[in-house]
Amino acid sequence: MAKFYGKIGYKTESVETKPGVWEEGVVEHDAYGDLLTNTRALQAREDSVNDNITVNNSISIVMDAYAREHFFAIRYIKWAGVLWKVSNVEVQSPRLLLTLGGVYNGPTP
Repeated sequence: MAKFYGKIGYKTESVETKPGVWEEGVVEHDAYGDLLTNTRALQAREDSVNDNITVNNSISIVMDAYAREHFFAIRYIKWAGVLWKVSNVEVQSPRLLLTLGGVYNGPTP
């Protein structure tokens, strides 16, 4: 089982950047844990030449106080130099089991 250390992105309250324009805020926190599964898949798209890469990795992180109170707001995790969407979060105290999906293209801090 490989060890994990990296950043996790949490959604914060939306902020008004211009009158009538709201953007999602993101904050990052460090996390420690274990890489449980390491798989990848290609998803063919009809409207694109290139396939989408998705990973179905499971990473178990140790919950700190912030993660315990904001697990519902987890948006992405930085793993292998790429930001990946977190598609599922399962609470297994004292850990969180994060399932990764496709590449994350949303806002970052």
